[in-house]
Amino acid sequence: MRKVKSGDKVKVHYHGKLTSGETFDSSTNRSPLEFEVGSGMVIKGFDEGVTGMIVGEKKTINISYQEAYGPRNSQMVIEVPKENFPKDMELKPGMPLMMSDGSGHDIEVIVIQVKEDSVVLDANHPLAGQDLVFDIELVEIEGGSPLIITP
Repeated sequence: MRKVKSGDKVKVHYHGKLTSGETFDSSTNRSPLEFEVGSGMVIKGFDEGVTGMIVGEKKTINISYQEAYGPRNSQMVIEVPKENFPKDMELKPGMPLMMSDGSGHDIEVIVIQVKEDSVVLDANHPLAGQDLVFDIELVEIEGGSPLIITP
């Protein structure tokens, strides 16, 4: 049977959980996730987890935060003057916002605190610093055919 290797395009169903058991994402009731193994399209630990699997195989992989979204970075928590926000915007903790980095890239941030004259924003990935658990099932290895050698 063909095993997944770097460069293969694959389709997987997955159920992503925190170590507490709380689900953060799942492909249930959706199309499987499609990606090229080793291309950087998914986190490193997920790439490594599917390598060597065969179609139909199911397994659980544990991914440390270093192989997922990295550690939380305190430098990505910033305080912005309230005057930088529209006056009619009702800011609340937990509220997601899009912010521009000044060179045309948008960054999602979360409001973590609203002070009298400023707003504290967190630009860390929501899963930064978290160890992750994925239940995965390899649905398909796309393209490429087995090498057939004839005399």
